[in-house]
Parts: sequence; C-alpha cells; structure tokens
Amino acid sequence: MQQFSNKALWSGRFSSSPAEIMLQFSQSLDYDWLFYKHDLMGSRAHAKMLHSINFFSDEELAKVLNVLDEIEDEITTGTFQPKIALEDVHMNIESRLIEKLGPLGAKIHTGRSRNDQVATDYRLYMKDAIKKLQEKLIIFLETLLNKAQEDINVVIPGFTHLQHAQPVSMGHYWMAYFWKFTRDFKRFSNAYTTTDVNPLGSGALAGSTLPLDREFTRNLLGFAVTSENSLDTVSDRDYLLEFLFAASTFMLNTSRLSEDLIIWCTSEFDFIEPPDAFCTGSSMMPNKKNPDGLELTRGKASGVISGLYDLMTNIKGLPLTYNRDLQEDKRPVFHAIATVDIVLDVLTPLIAGIKAKEDKIKPHLEKGFLLATDIAEYLVIKGVPFRETHEIVGNIVQYCVQQNKNFEDLTLEEWHQYHSTFEADIKEILSPLAAVDRRSTFGGTARSEVARQIEVGKEMVKDMK
Repeated sequence: MQQFSNKALWSGRFSSSPAEIMLQFSQSLDYDWLFYKHDLMGSRAHAKMLHSINFFSDEELAKVLNVLDEIEDEITTGTFQPKIALEDVHMNIESRLIEKLGPLGAKIHTGRSRNDQVATDYRLYMKDAIKKLQEKLIIFLETLLNKAQEDINVVIPGFTHLQHAQPVSMGHYWMAYFWKFTRDFKRFSNAYTTTDVNPLGSGALAGSTLPLDREFTRNLLGFAVTSENSLDTVSDRDYLLEFLFAASTFMLNTSRLSEDLIIWCTSEFDFIEPPDAFCTGSSMMPNKKNPDGLELTRGKASGVISGLYDLMTNIKGLPLTYNRDLQEDKRPVFHAIATVDIVLDVLTPLIAGIKAKEDKIKPHLEKGFLLATDIAEYLVIKGVPFRETHEIVGNIVQYCVQQNKNFEDLTLEEWHQYHSTFEADIKEILSPLAAVDRRSTFGGTARSEVARQIEVGKEMVKDMK
C-alpha cells in the first residue's frame, strides 16, 4: 500500500524539499486559516458530489464526512495546529484527512485543484462577510434616521466652499448621509451578487475529464449560479475588486462625515457635543476633548482605499490563469473587512450620542448673510428678473458689510434705496426656520420634505432586512 507522509502533497516531481526560507515566503496560513470552515464546507460538498457520481461508496462518504467533522472539532478546540510546511489551509486539512483515513482521505482531491478550491472558499467567506457588514450597516442607517428625526427642527448653516451658504435643517443634513450610505449598501449588495457564483469543478484551469456535477455542488453550497468558463473562474478576482470598491466608497463617505463633525466640534464652530465615550484627552493639557473616534475613522479610510489599488495593481498584468501573485489578494481584502466592521461599531453609537448645541449654532445663523437668496427670490416673486435681483441683493450685502449691519437691521427706507418693490413684508423673509420651510421642493430642506424622506428611508431599511 502507498505510504503518505508529511511531505507537500504536490512534491512528487521534486527531488528535494523547499528551502526553509521559501516555506516562510510562500505560506499563506497567516491569512487563509480564516477559511477553515468554508474549506470544510467545500470538502463536504465535493465528497457528496463524488458519491453522487459513484466515486465514493456510501460507507466511504460516511467515513469522510465523519472525519471532516472531527477535524473541525480539532480546529475549534485548538488541538489541530496547522503546519507551515503544508503552506495553506487547504493542504493542512487534506493532509489531516489523509493522516486519519489513509488512501480514502487521499481521494477527496479527485477532480479538484487548489485553484478552484481557494476560489470556492474565498467566495463562501466573502458572502458571509458582506452579509455581516450589511447587517451592521442597516443599524447605522437606522441611527441616521433617528438623528434626522431628533434634529429636524434644528437649523444650521449649510456650506459651500466651507462658507456660509443657506440655512438647512440638521435633519436634512443627517438624511444626506443616509442616502449616501444606502448607495453603499447597494454597492455591497452588487458585490455579493458578483461573489455568489460557484467555482468548484473548474479544476486547475480547464475543468475535468471526470463527470463532475457542478450543479450538485452549487446547490449544496448555496451559490446562485455556476461559473461559465473555467479559465475565467480560477483567474477571476473581480468580485474582490467590487467589494473593495464598495468598502472604499463607504470609507470615503465616513471620512467626509467625520470631517464635518470634527469641524463642528471645534471651538470656532461649536455646533455639537460628541459623546465622551468616543473622545480622548491630552496627556499634557487637561482642557482638551479630542474627537479621536472621528479622526481615526477619517484616517482609516486611506488604508481601505489603498487596498483597492493594491489588488488592482497586483492583477493588472497577470496572464491567465492562476499565478501565485494571487495569494496576495487576501491582505487588502481582510484589512478592508476588519476596518469597515470596526468603523461601523464605533460610528453607530458615536453618531447616536451627538447632541446639537442650538444656543451655540444660533449666532452662526446671523453670519454670512444666509438669507440673501431668499431676498433675491422675494423680488423674483414680485416680478423682478433673477439676474437683476442677484445684483440688487449683492449690493445690499456690500452695504451691510460696510455699515456693519445684518439684513434684520435695515429699515424700510434702506431697502427702498436698492429697489422700490421692497415692502414691510420683507421682515417676514428674515427667519432662518421660515427660510428652511420655504424650500419645499422635492428633496429640499423643508421640514415637511425631511419628514417625507425619513418615512421613505424607513421603508427602504425594512426592505433591506
């Protein structure tokens, strides 16, 4: 009977073992050991398929499945420690199966290559990871909806070019990010769909001469479809690029949100009070309250974005099909998963705990002539062409700057200096809250529109669950 050793399972054509430094250089256990559950799932499905096409007897299948369960128990209890000499999770599990079952264990790799095996493990792993991130993202979206409802009556300056522009409801602000993150949710869903493809049975690159039933394994493993082309299948990392793009866009949005809130925490703005639990102090200055949770979120975005470029650069010049370079695909992806996961864990309670400081915001509503457009549109309603009203109001702003006045300080006589159409009702225009509610166009900042958005958002979140 053939003897099976601890040598590499591909070592037959080699006259010597790999150099020790090569073993360290080529091993991937520090990353792909995370795949062990999915590798076992794939092996169980493959074994059942081999049984269905009469390559395993009933008794052999039962033995293989039983030992695969034993191996899973050994891994979870820590009694099975992987060996670097066996390079990766796939070879370690297969080697252990052979140790326990001998030649029967060696049959598990019939019709299978590590190329389609790792593709199967990775896709199963990514499906689980994306779903878990989406579950947390739903909770985050609900938090934004709650904040929008809570702050719907709070008026803040809206900005363009970081200059005071027009007044908006703070609820409208929170909803702006709600919509950005719903698009991120959709991008993760698209990545999930791209991932949900069965690669098992593609072999090393060309399929198999054996009558493998790929639909059988697709059904067992819960994939939506089976891949169409074996060459494409073992070389494909598009699904990882799509995930990294979704993760990068999510992190871009969290970074922009964090930047706003960091600015709003400053003494110069002082719009909000972030929760103490997500801030830190200074080792030297006892007065400091630093928004570290937000700053770290902003900082961590760069690592995820660079991960997208990392993988793109890795595969840009690879010929078909499999190349060992692809082993490096795990580092940026696992980093992105971990980063998005912890950012959601931090941002959700952080955002929930932010308090608007209306007394501090109010003086800012008197700066920057936020109601200039409202005054221009007041004249438009009275029949003055907009380009003319724009110049009129610009001149009024210049006058106010020179006289150190606000719009509210002007007398009717001063208004008449610029146009006779101004009447006493101009004073009714000069309320930030009224200005907010006048912007009732679909998607505008009026509280009625914010309330409508919130209700639409609630329905969207229900559909996501």
